[in-house]
Amino acid sequence: MTIIESSVDVDVPVRTAYNQWTQFESFPRFLEGVESIDQPQRTLTHWVARIGAVTREFEAEIVEQRPDELMSWLMLTEPRHEGTVAFESLAPGRTRVRLRLDLEPCGVVERTGSALKVVHRRIHRGMESFKDFIEGHGRETGSWRGEIRRGRVRPDPVQGGPRVPTWPTG
Repeated sequence: MTIIESSVDVDVPVRTAYNQWTQFESFPRFLEGVESIDQPQRTLTHWVARIGAVTREFEAEIVEQRPDELMSWLMLTEPRHEGTVAFESLAPGRTRVRLRLDLEPCGVVERTGSALKVVHRRIHRGMESFKDFIEGHGRETGSWRGEIRRGRVRPDPVQGGPRVPTWPTG
């Protein structure tokens, strides 16, 4: 098992940082190697990622989501991993975003990449890119404020019900 931890302080309020993190479709804009993410259900995401010559598709279940606090997920397919991202308000316009991934590399390419710290570097760059992305926009591109507790969805209190987050067009 490989554990990767990374954090970044962003110059936006905690609500803005959290809201942006709920917009999975935007991840390819700041996470190197992520080609696409779809969210067919509120608690399910489908990822297509590329590391070197290897492209992987996998499903992740969001198992916990608390607005402005944290989001946790489990991979349902190979490569196995789980993760949590936590949001901490440092000041009215400043937030610490902390990410922890527990990875189980599968196959020669993943084990070699893990040994060479390729994924560590990619995650750290991704966190810095998230910082640049959200600070560059100054606001989130969308949000979903509902809660998920062990796979149970609670409605978004502002929107009046659960909805699948979407990436705005145009």
